Amino acid sequence: MTKDDRDILELLKMELDFIEKGGYGRSVRTPWKPTSAFRDSLTCVNYALPEKAHPCSECHLIDFVPRAKQNEELPCHEIPLNAAGDTVESLEGDEAKLEQVLKEWMCAKIKEIEAERNKIEAPFPFGRAPG
Repeated sequence: MTKDDRDILELLKMELDFIEKGGYGRSVRTPWKPTSAFRDSLTCVNYALPEKAHPCSECHLIDFVPRAKQNEELPCHEIPLNAAGDTVESLEGDEAKLEQVLKEWMCAKIKEIEAERNKIEAPFPFGRAPG
């Protein structure tokens, strides 16, 4: 269960925007240091912290991680991103494919969350209960 009070929909939209703007490319300040999907973005509850100050169980992304993988070092790297079962971990080393699969996953999750919220906000087709 997440303790992150940020809105998951907004987080995913920010993450998508971050990736579309080349967010996981090498840092200008530390070009020798590789970047890590999710971990090196505002989505992470430990973003910009030198040490892991918050457990991953406090992050919204934990809800997308299979239960059996939730205790991994970086559980967000175990999220199944497509029907083939690709994960951040399995795609590391192929940055172009990882970026594309991440964008597709985020777009799908954003649409899914928006559709779910629209159902909750407008349960009746004309905006009011019958009666």
